[in-house]
Amino acid sequence: MRIEGKYTQSIWYDPELDTVKIVDQTRLPHDLVLLDLESLQDACMAIASMQVRGAPLIGVTAAYGVYLGLREEAAGLESIIQQLATTRPTAVNLSWALNRCRQVLQEYTGDERVLKALELAQILEKEDIAVCEGIGDQGANLLEALWEQKQEGQDRLNVLTHCNAGSLATVDWGTALAVIYKAADRGIPVHVWVDETRPRNQGAAITCWELAQQGIPHTLIVDNAGGHLMQHGQVDAVLVGADRTTARGDVCNKIGTYLKALAARDNDIPFYVAFPLSTFDLSIEDGLNEIPIEERNAGEILQVSGLTDEGAAATVNIAPANTRASNYGFDVTPARLVSRLITEVGVCEATPEAIAVLVGNRGG
Repeated sequence: MRIEGKYTQSIWYDPELDTVKIVDQTRLPHDLVLLDLESLQDACMAIASMQVRGAPLIGVTAAYGVYLGLREEAAGLESIIQQLATTRPTAVNLSWALNRCRQVLQEYTGDERVLKALELAQILEKEDIAVCEGIGDQGANLLEALWEQKQEGQDRLNVLTHCNAGSLATVDWGTALAVIYKAADRGIPVHVWVDETRPRNQGAAITCWELAQQGIPHTLIVDNAGGHLMQHGQVDAVLVGADRTTARGDVCNKIGTYLKALAARDNDIPFYVAFPLSTFDLSIEDGLNEIPIEERNAGEILQVSGLTDEGAAATVNIAPANTRASNYGFDVTPARLVSRLITEVGVCEATPEAIAVLVGNRGG
């Protein structure tokens, strides 16, 4: 991604300092802060506190966390993996990356294990960039076809997105936003309706910031405005990411995604979900009853953070004292509401048969 015109990743290894650098996403959009992860605990805190967020980026951060942990104790592979595994329960890329680390690193010991852990984390980093660019190319084909249908009656293609599935949710490019970036590169006049995405406001704070950096036209809306826009013909497609997708095509994503899918279905608007193959959890069929849903701190709902008119950071209460709050972080959209699944190796319908073919072809 470009930040102030300069290429920057969300995470990378600094060989001079022997640290892992990340963009602290909790400080956006008001401050661009780069943090050094120097220990296993730093990596665990970065994931749990959402300094890094987005399923693919969580997976890569976990791999670097394994390296940082092994640097402290080369014999502690299993304990390190277990500590990282508890940081965020919903995103399947976390367990995917940790399982890959276990499979590769258990064959090594001592200093060789540490070096292999760093090498593996860097491989996952590079793979993620290539995978997300592939997702963008595959999804841009859909938007290009949609624009060919729409362009005679309008001057832009309106896409609604929820939460942040851009470069900052991955190492680079993103998933859903990679589709936007690739479409824009093809000359398609894309305009993005950005859900604020309460309670942490990832849409307002991160997606808007990221789209502005890339020069993509966009408009921020409250979460509940999407259905209204769809009813009045202002949305041509809904495009979101995913934290876990089941074998039958159920999609788990940021809370509120399900409501967008319902509104899209009612208004005959395509609902696209973009994610890497590693986000499939083929051990699960029924997403509604089998995917663990993270419930986060109630303070995220009861308080809002921002800048005062004087430019000082402040957190204020927005509900009466002693109000109880329930803060589910994700919901599940049933496969029947999903128009297409977009991956780096192709696009398919959200059905068990189509998914099996897509994944099977990849395996071959």
